[in-house]
Amino acid sequence: MADPISVVATRGDVVEARHRVHAVAVRNGQVVASAGDPHLLTFLRSSAKPIQALPLVRARPDLDDAEIAIACASHLARPEQLAAVRRLLAAAPAAEDELETGPEPTPIEHNCSGKHAGFLALCRARDWPSAGYRLPAHPLQRALLEEVAAAAQVDPASIPTGTDGCGVVTFALPLDRCAHLFSRLPQLDGGERVIRAMRAHPALLRGPGAADAMVISSLDGWVAKGGAEGLFCAASADGLGVALKVEDGAFRAIRPALAAFLARLGVDSGDIGVVSLENSHGERVGGLETRS
Repeated sequence: MADPISVVATRGDVVEARHRVHAVAVRNGQVVASAGDPHLLTFLRSSAKPIQALPLVRARPDLDDAEIAIACASHLARPEQLAAVRRLLAAAPAAEDELETGPEPTPIEHNCSGKHAGFLALCRARDWPSAGYRLPAHPLQRALLEEVAAAAQVDPASIPTGTDGCGVVTFALPLDRCAHLFSRLPQLDGGERVIRAMRAHPALLRGPGAADAMVISSLDGWVAKGGAEGLFCAASADGLGVALKVEDGAFRAIRPALAAFLARLGVDSGDIGVVSLENSHGERVGGLETRS
C-alpha cells in the first residue's frame, strides 16, 4: 500500500503544517491506483449532493440547468447563487420558511439551501409532507439512502449514517466506494442530466477557485463535488472515478493532493494544484504543495 499523499503548508522557508491525504482511483469497480488507505471509511457529506439530486431530476424534468446545479451546491450565498435557490423554491413551489437548514444567518443563506430547496421540490412531486423532510424517518431520507446505496452498489443496511451539518442524513462509505459511486454517475438514471447542469454552472457549486469548479472547468467531461471534512470526489467522462480524503479534515490540502494524484494517473490538471497563502494585505506569504 502506497503512503498517503503529504501536503505541506509553507510560510517563507518553514514548513508550518502537514496534511496526510488518502486517495483512490476506480474503474469498472476495481481499484486502479491508491495512496494511503483506499478503504478508509468516510462520510460523503456534500459530495453526495449530485446523487441526492437524481430523484429530483427524474421527478422534475422541467427544471433548468441552474436550478439543478444549485441543488448540488455548497454555495457561498453570492447573489447569483441565492437567485438560483429562490428560482428553485418558486418551481417547487415552496416558501423560504419551509427550509429546514437552520439559520446561517438565514435559512436561504445556508450553504445547503439549494439542496434543501430541491428536497422540497421532490416532496411536492411525490406528495410527501414537507415538515420534517430532513429527518431519518421521513420518506425522502429513506429514498435517498436507497439512492446512494444503489449508486455505490452496496446494501443499504451496510451504510452507517449520521447527521450532516445542515441537519439531513449523511452516509458513510469506504473511500473506494465513494470513487465507484462517482464513476457510475453517467450511467445512473438522471446522471447525465445532473452532470450537464453542473458542467454548465460550475461556479454555482461553491465559488470561483473552488476545487470542484476548477476540475469541471479545466478537465473536459469531468464532474466533481467536494464535501466537508476534506472529502473530494470526481469522475471523468470515460468512467474513471477518484476520491480523496484529508485525514485531518483540512480542505485546503485537496487541490495540491488532487493534482499530484491525477498526475500519477496521467491526467494533466493544469493550475489546479497551485495554492498560495496570502496575508490580510493580499501579499503571498507561502503556499501549499505536495512533498514526499
